[in-house]
Amino acid sequence: MTNRVYGTRVKIGNWSEDLSLQEDALKDYMEKKEKGELAAQKIDFLKENILRPVTLAVTRDGGLHFGDVVMLVNMGGEKREWSTLSINADINGFTKIPSPGLRAPCGVSAGPGLQPCARTAFVITSVDGSPEESPLHYEQSFALKTTSGFARGLFLTSDLLSFQKCAKKSRLQEVNLVDNDSFLSWWRIVYFDPQERLEYEGQRVPANVKVLIIHCKTNQALAVLHDQVLWTTYGKEYEVTAHTFLDSHKAEQDNNHWILCTSDPGGEGLALLIGVNATPGVTFQTETIEEKRPADQPRQQFNLTGGSGGSVEERSPPPRKGVSNNLCAAE
Repeated sequence: MTNRVYGTRVKIGNWSEDLSLQEDALKDYMEKKEKGELAAQKIDFLKENILRPVTLAVTRDGGLHFGDVVMLVNMGGEKREWSTLSINADINGFTKIPSPGLRAPCGVSAGPGLQPCARTAFVITSVDGSPEESPLHYEQSFALKTTSGFARGLFLTSDLLSFQKCAKKSRLQEVNLVDNDSFLSWWRIVYFDPQERLEYEGQRVPANVKVLIIHCKTNQALAVLHDQVLWTTYGKEYEVTAHTFLDSHKAEQDNNHWILCTSDPGGEGLALLIGVNATPGVTFQTETIEEKRPADQPRQQFNLTGGSGGSVEERSPPPRKGVSNNLCAAE
Protein backbone atom coordinates (compact mmCIF):
# COMPACT_ATOMS: atom_id res chain seq x y z
CA MET A 1 0.00 0.00 0.00
CA THR A 2 1.47 3.33 -1.03
CA ASN A 3 1.19 6.49 1.03
CA ARG A 4 -0.28 9.49 -0.77
CA VAL A 5 1.77 12.62 -0.53
CA TYR A 6 -0.07 15.92 -0.87
CA GLY A 7 1.43 19.26 -1.77
CA THR A 8 1.22 22.38 0.41
CA ARG A 9 -1.58 23.83 -1.73
CA VAL A 10 -3.85 20.83 -1.38
CA LYS A 11 -6.79 21.41 0.98
CA ILE A 12 -8.09 18.39 2.86
CA GLY A 13 -10.70 17.76 5.55
CA ASN A 14 -13.27 20.40 6.52
CA TRP A 15 -11.09 23.22 5.27
CA SER A 16 -14.01 25.39 4.20
CA GLU A 17 -15.70 25.17 7.62
CA ASP A 18 -12.41 25.84 9.45
CA LEU A 19 -11.78 28.90 7.30
CA SER A 20 -15.29 30.22 7.97
CA LEU A 21 -14.86 29.74 11.71
CA GLN A 22 -11.58 31.66 11.68
CA GLU A 23 -13.17 34.50 9.74
CA ASP A 24 -16.14 34.63 12.13
CA ALA A 25 -13.84 34.64 15.18
CA LEU A 26 -11.81 37.49 13.71
CA LYS A 27 -14.99 39.41 12.92
CA ASP A 28 -16.30 39.00 16.48
CA TYR A 29 -12.93 40.13 17.86
CA MET A 30 -12.92 43.28 15.75
CA GLU A 31 -16.51 44.12 16.74
CA LYS A 32 -15.75 43.72 20.47
CA LYS A 33 -12.59 45.78 20.08
CA GLU A 34 -14.52 48.63 18.45
CA LYS A 35 -17.11 48.57 21.25
CA GLY A 36 -14.48 48.27 24.00
CA GLU A 37 -15.83 44.92 25.21
CA LEU A 38 -12.56 43.00 25.27
CA ALA A 39 -11.49 41.79 28.73
CA ALA A 40 -8.25 43.79 28.57
CA GLN A 41 -10.17 46.93 27.58
CA LYS A 42 -12.65 46.45 30.42
CA ILE A 43 -9.84 46.08 32.96
CA ASP A 44 -8.12 49.23 31.66
CA PHE A 45 -11.41 51.17 31.76
CA LEU A 46 -12.15 49.96 35.30
CA LYS A 47 -8.72 50.86 36.65
CA GLU A 48 -8.73 54.22 34.88
CA ASN A 49 -11.92 55.24 36.68
CA ILE A 50 -11.70 53.49 40.04
CA LEU A 51 -8.05 54.43 40.64
CA ARG A 52 -8.65 58.10 39.86
CA PRO A 53 -7.08 60.27 42.61
CA VAL A 54 -9.34 61.72 45.30
CA THR A 55 -8.54 64.56 47.69
CA LEU A 56 -9.02 63.59 51.32
CA ALA A 57 -10.48 65.95 53.89
CA VAL A 58 -8.16 68.29 55.80
CA THR A 59 -8.82 68.46 59.52
CA ARG A 60 -7.89 71.78 61.11
CA ASP A 61 -8.96 70.97 64.66
CA GLY A 62 -7.67 67.38 64.73
CA GLY A 63 -11.14 65.79 64.73
CA LEU A 64 -13.44 64.01 62.29
CA HIS A 65 -16.53 65.68 60.87
CA PHE A 66 -19.56 64.65 58.88
CA GLY A 67 -18.83 65.03 55.18
CA ASP A 68 -15.11 64.28 55.56
CA VAL A 69 -13.53 62.08 52.91
CA VAL A 70 -11.25 59.58 54.67
CA MET A 71 -9.41 56.32 54.15
CA LEU A 72 -9.83 53.37 56.52
CA VAL A 73 -6.43 51.83 57.25
CA ASN A 74 -5.73 48.74 59.34
CA MET A 75 -2.14 48.81 60.59
CA GLY A 76 -1.91 45.02 60.86
CA GLY A 77 0.24 43.52 63.57
CA GLU A 78 3.11 41.15 64.15
CA LYS A 79 3.98 39.40 60.85
CA ARG A 80 0.95 41.07 59.24
CA GLU A 81 1.13 44.02 56.90
CA TRP A 82 -1.05 47.12 56.81
CA SER A 83 -4.09 47.22 54.54
CA THR A 84 -6.72 49.69 53.36
CA LEU A 85 -10.46 49.13 53.01
CA SER A 86 -11.11 49.13 49.24
CA ILE A 87 -13.84 48.52 46.70
CA ASN A 88 -13.45 45.07 45.17
CA ALA A 89 -15.03 45.48 41.72
CA ASP A 90 -14.19 43.30 38.72
CA ILE A 91 -14.93 43.66 34.99
CA ASN A 92 -18.51 42.47 35.58
CA GLY A 93 -19.09 44.86 38.46
CA PHE A 94 -19.63 48.09 36.49
CA THR A 95 -21.76 49.44 33.69
CA LYS A 96 -21.24 52.07 30.96
CA ILE A 97 -24.89 52.85 30.24
CA PRO A 98 -26.35 55.41 30.86
CA SER A 99 -23.18 56.62 32.62
CA PRO A 100 -20.09 54.74 33.79
CA GLY A 101 -20.42 53.49 37.35
CA LEU A 102 -20.32 50.55 39.72
CA ARG A 103 -23.12 48.04 40.05
CA ALA A 104 -24.69 47.26 43.40
CA PRO A 105 -24.16 45.15 45.39
CA CYS A 106 -20.38 45.35 45.26
CA GLY A 107 -17.79 43.60 47.41
CA VAL A 108 -15.03 45.08 49.53
CA SER A 109 -11.54 43.90 50.42
CA ALA A 110 -8.39 45.15 52.14
CA GLY A 111 -5.43 45.93 49.90
CA PRO A 112 -1.96 47.38 50.38
CA GLY A 113 -2.62 50.56 48.38
CA LEU A 114 -2.41 53.74 50.47
CA GLN A 115 -2.92 56.31 47.73
CA PRO A 116 -6.30 58.07 48.07
CA CYS A 117 -8.47 57.26 45.08
CA ALA A 118 -12.10 56.49 44.28
CA ARG A 119 -11.50 52.89 45.35
CA THR A 120 -10.19 53.65 48.84
CA ALA A 121 -12.02 56.89 49.77
CA PHE A 122 -15.15 56.90 51.93
CA VAL A 123 -17.37 59.77 53.05
CA ILE A 124 -18.55 60.04 56.69
CA THR A 125 -22.29 60.51 56.26
CA SER A 126 -24.85 61.59 58.87
CA VAL A 127 -27.82 59.34 59.62
CA ASP A 128 -29.30 61.24 62.59
CA GLY A 129 -29.77 64.64 60.99
CA SER A 130 -26.43 66.10 62.07
CA PRO A 131 -25.39 68.94 59.73
CA GLU A 132 -22.39 68.76 57.45
CA GLU A 133 -19.01 69.67 59.00
CA SER A 134 -20.34 69.02 62.50
CA PRO A 135 -17.97 66.93 64.66
CA LEU A 136 -18.32 63.17 64.96
CA HIS A 137 -18.48 61.73 68.49
CA TYR A 138 -17.76 58.33 69.96
CA GLU A 139 -20.84 56.02 69.95
CA GLN A 140 -22.61 58.28 67.43
CA SER A 141 -24.22 56.50 64.49
CA PHE A 142 -23.01 57.33 60.98
CA ALA A 143 -22.71 55.77 57.53
CA LEU A 144 -19.69 55.19 55.32
CA LYS A 145 -20.40 56.03 51.68
CA THR A 146 -18.19 55.83 48.62
CA THR A 147 -17.53 58.98 46.63
CA SER A 148 -19.89 60.15 43.91
CA GLY A 149 -19.25 59.67 40.22
CA PHE A 150 -17.94 56.28 39.14
CA ALA A 151 -18.17 54.90 42.71
CA ARG A 152 -21.90 55.83 42.71
CA GLY A 153 -22.10 56.72 46.44
CA LEU A 154 -22.63 53.16 47.69
CA PHE A 155 -23.10 52.47 51.42
CA LEU A 156 -20.96 50.07 53.44
CA THR A 157 -23.45 47.50 54.75
CA SER A 158 -23.59 44.31 56.77
CA ASP A 159 -26.28 42.02 58.12
CA LEU A 160 -26.77 39.04 60.40
CA LEU A 161 -24.86 35.90 59.48
CA SER A 162 -26.81 33.18 57.69
CA PHE A 163 -26.15 30.13 55.53
CA GLN A 164 -27.09 32.03 52.39
CA LYS A 165 -25.37 35.30 53.28
CA CYS A 166 -21.82 35.13 54.59
CA ALA A 167 -18.24 35.87 53.60
CA LYS A 168 -16.94 33.60 50.83
CA LYS A 169 -13.68 32.55 52.46
CA SER A 170 -14.10 32.71 56.23
CA ARG A 171 -17.92 32.17 56.29
CA LEU A 172 -18.17 35.02 58.79
CA GLN A 173 -20.51 38.02 58.62
CA GLU A 174 -20.43 39.57 55.17
CA VAL A 175 -19.62 43.21 54.43
CA ASN A 176 -20.45 44.76 51.05
CA LEU A 177 -21.64 47.92 49.33
CA VAL A 178 -25.28 48.66 48.43
CA ASP A 179 -27.04 51.62 46.83
CA ASN A 180 -29.69 52.24 49.51
CA ASP A 181 -29.29 53.74 52.96
CA SER A 182 -30.85 51.71 55.78
CA PHE A 183 -30.19 50.67 59.36
CA LEU A 184 -27.94 47.93 57.97
CA SER A 185 -25.48 50.62 56.89
CA TRP A 186 -25.21 52.31 60.30
CA TRP A 187 -21.87 52.17 62.12
CA ARG A 188 -20.41 53.76 65.24
CA ILE A 189 -16.90 54.43 66.50
CA VAL A 190 -15.75 53.34 69.95
CA TYR A 191 -12.47 53.88 71.76
CA PHE A 192 -10.10 50.96 71.17
CA ASP A 193 -9.10 50.48 74.84
CA PRO A 194 -12.02 48.80 76.69
CA GLN A 195 -10.78 50.04 80.09
CA GLU A 196 -11.19 53.69 79.04
CA ARG A 197 -14.11 53.25 76.64
CA LEU A 198 -16.79 54.49 79.02
CA GLU A 199 -14.89 57.72 79.76
CA TYR A 200 -14.63 58.53 76.03
CA GLU A 201 -18.31 58.00 75.24
CA GLY A 202 -19.73 61.20 73.77
CA GLN A 203 -16.31 62.79 73.21
CA ARG A 204 -15.17 63.99 69.80
CA VAL A 205 -13.40 61.44 67.60
CA PRO A 206 -9.87 62.55 66.66
CA ALA A 207 -8.57 61.85 63.17
CA ASN A 208 -5.64 59.53 62.42
CA VAL A 209 -5.84 57.55 65.67
CA LYS A 210 -6.66 53.91 66.34
CA VAL A 211 -10.38 53.19 66.85
CA LEU A 212 -12.96 50.42 66.51
CA ILE A 213 -15.77 50.59 63.93
CA ILE A 214 -18.84 48.73 65.21
CA HIS A 215 -21.88 47.72 63.17
CA CYS A 216 -24.97 49.10 64.92
CA LYS A 217 -27.38 46.24 64.20
CA THR A 218 -25.13 43.23 64.85
CA ASN A 219 -22.66 44.86 67.29
CA GLN A 220 -19.78 43.26 65.38
CA ALA A 221 -16.55 45.15 64.68
CA LEU A 222 -15.21 45.72 61.19
CA ALA A 223 -12.26 43.37 60.70
CA VAL A 224 -9.67 42.39 58.09
CA LEU A 225 -8.54 38.77 57.85
CA HIS A 226 -4.93 38.51 56.75
CA ASP A 227 -5.14 34.71 56.66
CA GLN A 228 -7.91 34.81 54.03
CA VAL A 229 -6.28 35.86 50.75
CA LEU A 230 -8.30 37.16 47.81
CA TRP A 231 -6.74 37.34 44.34
CA THR A 232 -8.50 40.30 42.72
CA THR A 233 -8.09 42.43 39.62
CA TYR A 234 -5.77 44.64 41.70
CA GLY A 235 -3.54 41.85 43.04
CA LYS A 236 -3.26 40.07 46.37
CA GLU A 237 -5.72 41.39 48.94
CA TYR A 238 -7.52 40.20 52.08
CA GLU A 239 -11.09 39.51 53.08
CA VAL A 240 -13.05 42.06 55.13
CA THR A 241 -15.82 40.93 57.48
CA ALA A 242 -17.78 42.15 60.49
CA HIS A 243 -16.55 40.06 63.40
CA THR A 244 -15.12 40.98 66.79
CA PHE A 245 -11.87 39.18 67.59
CA LEU A 246 -11.12 39.10 71.34
CA ASP A 247 -7.93 38.11 73.10
CA SER A 248 -7.58 36.38 76.47
CA HIS A 249 -8.22 39.72 78.24
CA LYS A 250 -11.50 40.29 76.39
CA ALA A 251 -9.95 43.15 74.41
CA GLU A 252 -10.33 43.53 70.67
CA GLN A 253 -7.36 42.33 68.62
CA ASP A 254 -5.55 44.35 65.97
CA ASN A 255 -7.76 42.82 63.26
CA ASN A 256 -10.42 45.26 64.46
CA HIS A 257 -8.18 48.33 64.84
CA TRP A 258 -8.70 51.00 62.19
CA ILE A 259 -7.37 54.48 61.53
CA LEU A 260 -9.52 57.01 59.68
CA CYS A 261 -6.86 58.88 57.70
CA THR A 262 -7.26 62.45 56.54
CA SER A 263 -5.03 64.70 54.46
CA ASP A 264 -2.00 66.44 55.94
CA PRO A 265 -2.80 70.17 56.20
CA GLY A 266 0.86 71.07 55.83
CA GLY A 267 1.52 68.85 52.84
CA GLU A 268 -0.74 70.57 50.29
CA GLY A 269 -3.03 67.58 49.84
CA LEU A 270 -0.45 64.89 50.57
CA ALA A 271 -2.19 61.84 52.03
CA LEU A 272 -1.50 61.14 55.67
CA LEU A 273 0.36 57.82 55.41
CA ILE A 274 0.96 56.63 58.95
CA GLY A 275 4.05 54.57 59.57
CA VAL A 276 4.37 52.98 56.13
CA ASN A 277 6.98 53.70 53.48
CA ALA A 278 4.64 53.22 50.56
CA THR A 279 6.40 55.10 47.76
CA PRO A 280 10.01 55.90 46.88
CA GLY A 281 11.16 59.34 47.91
CA VAL A 282 8.83 59.49 50.92
CA THR A 283 10.17 59.64 54.45
CA PHE A 284 8.55 59.71 57.86
CA GLN A 285 8.83 62.02 60.80
CA THR A 286 7.39 61.74 64.27
CA GLU A 287 4.87 64.26 65.46
CA THR A 288 2.94 64.37 68.73
CA ILE A 289 -0.83 64.65 68.38
CA GLU A 290 -2.76 65.67 71.47
CA GLU A 291 -6.07 63.86 71.76
CA LYS A 292 -9.03 65.87 72.97
CA ARG A 293 -10.19 64.28 76.21
CA PRO A 294 -11.72 65.34 79.53
CA ALA A 295 -9.37 67.35 81.71
CA ASP A 296 -9.35 64.72 84.46
CA GLN A 297 -8.47 61.87 82.09
CA PRO A 298 -4.86 60.68 81.54
CA ARG A 299 -3.21 60.56 78.16
CA GLN A 300 -1.88 57.48 76.43
CA GLN A 301 0.95 57.10 73.94
CA PHE A 302 1.33 54.85 70.92
CA ASN A 303 4.50 54.61 68.91
CA LEU A 304 3.99 53.25 65.41
CA THR A 305 7.19 52.80 63.44
CA GLY A 306 7.40 51.72 59.79
CA GLY A 307 10.18 49.58 58.38
CA SER A 308 11.64 49.61 54.91
CA GLY A 309 9.57 46.59 53.91
CA GLY A 310 6.24 48.20 54.78
CA SER A 311 5.73 46.32 58.03
CA VAL A 312 4.65 48.12 61.16
CA GLU A 313 5.95 47.47 64.64
CA GLU A 314 3.88 48.54 67.63
CA ARG A 315 5.58 49.33 70.92
CA SER A 316 4.15 50.15 74.32
CA PRO A 317 6.13 52.93 76.03
CA PRO A 318 5.09 54.24 79.43
CA PRO A 319 1.49 55.50 79.23
CA ARG A 320 0.14 59.00 79.84
CA LYS A 321 2.72 60.72 77.65
CA GLY A 322 0.74 61.76 74.60
CA VAL A 323 -0.15 60.09 71.32
CA SER A 324 2.75 59.65 68.92
CA ASN A 325 2.06 58.84 65.29
CA ASN A 326 4.38 58.71 62.31
CA LEU A 327 3.31 61.13 59.65
CA CYS A 328 4.40 60.96 56.05
CA ALA A 329 6.03 63.98 54.45
CA ALA A 330 7.42 64.29 50.94
CA GLU A 331 11.11 64.92 50.65
